[in-house]
Amino acid sequence: MTAESQSASQAFWLEGFQDFLSFEAGLSDNSVVSYMRDIRRVAEFADSQGIDGPLAISVTVLRELLFHLKDLGFAPSSIRRQIAALRTYYRYLITEGHATQDPSRDLELPKSWKTLPDVLTLDEVEGLLGAPNPDEPMAWRDRALMEVAYGTGARVSELVGLEAASFLFDEALIRVVGKGNKERIVPIGRRAIGTAALYAREVRPTIDRGRSLGRFFLNARGGSLSRVGAWGIVKRHAARAGIKKRVTPHTLRHTFATHMLERGADLRALQEMLGHADLSTTQMYTHVDREHLRQVHRKFHPRAR
Repeated sequence: MTAESQSASQAFWLEGFQDFLSFEAGLSDNSVVSYMRDIRRVAEFADSQGIDGPLAISVTVLRELLFHLKDLGFAPSSIRRQIAALRTYYRYLITEGHATQDPSRDLELPKSWKTLPDVLTLDEVEGLLGAPNPDEPMAWRDRALMEVAYGTGARVSELVGLEAASFLFDEALIRVVGKGNKERIVPIGRRAIGTAALYAREVRPTIDRGRSLGRFFLNARGGSLSRVGAWGIVKRHAARAGIKKRVTPHTLRHTFATHMLERGADLRALQEMLGHADLSTTQMYTHVDREHLRQVHRKFHPRAR
């Protein structure tokens, strides 16, 4: 155990919680392993937000964690187990006198969530992509990440998995490896490919310290950018742009799909670009477009008004 993980274990009373699960709650070995993994995930997320212990975690932070897990593709059943683990964990903290309040009691179960997140307007997209300050060292990395996310509709796991060789700059194409290790070729626009090329030429070589594992998007220490890191980049620049909606890499994927449909994209072509195995998965975006269709109908049908 590293010094960092040992510190987190002490700050979150993880050893005591494990004993509680095994001896007092009477859970099976497999359930104990799952609950401990879920609570370690909470500790890691809290650390990424600058929170050093469970007493400083609010229900807002816990909701952000659950939305983050949803964005990463966690199944509703896995998220429900995460909530169950949190409630058991805070019950332990209160029983042992470590805490007096349980922020997890106000968490909503996944079945009450919206099917799709907010979609950004074109103005909001422009504001988001223009938010990185060029004077900051990682600004072009951040802008390239968001341009590629919006320009291709790639999942966050696919974005951070991109390699330098994934970019076919001369052909304005990106080779994306998706679920099931399936590869697809996705076109990308001039602005996005230009920003990515600038990052690749001017910024990436200055931070690559041989620990990148060939990944295209790197963190400030020269390692490969994590999904949590990508999530934080988008969230930070959305706040800087003054966008009130909740914005994540997954929001950019949904925005890409919605904007393509609004402009008449073929559903099967969109299915290919998004990497959906089943067309029915792509069709869920069509209901987002209803208001746009109403506007078109009102504008062009002779008896619509």
